[in-house]
Amino acid sequence: MSSSIRATADRAPARNRLNILLWAAQILLAAMFALAAVPKLAGAHSAVQMFGEIGAGQWLRYLVGIAELAGAIGLLIPRLAGLAAAGLAADMAGATVINAAVLHSSAFATTIPLCVAFVLIARSRWTRTRSLTAAIRR
Repeated sequence: MSSSIRATADRAPARNRLNILLWAAQILLAAMFALAAVPKLAGAHSAVQMFGEIGAGQWLRYLVGIAELAGAIGLLIPRLAGLAAAGLAADMAGATVINAAVLHSSAFATTIPLCVAFVLIARSRWTRTRSLTAAIRR
């Protein structure tokens, strides 16, 4: 067996473990964000109050709730997972700014690691995202 074939064979189990780890993270994050979307979409008092404090209006609560639910669903669809992760990374980047600058909340300590996790997932799923965008352009 040549060294290049052996090196490729040695990398396969590591790639498989990484893929399993990514899917486990995606499933966990999808569940978290689906649950996080419910109070926003249902008009829970805490969500209404928080978005009132932000001052952008309740339309933003609905937009964020829909984006989080769509992102959660997208994380579970292989072809959409990278795009969904990128969208949720943008959502968490926005939440970080709002929590730190507007709400003066320490919740940014949670949103920053979530943003990083979504960026890593989006990067790891980049090949499928690129093939999706190529298919859409055709």
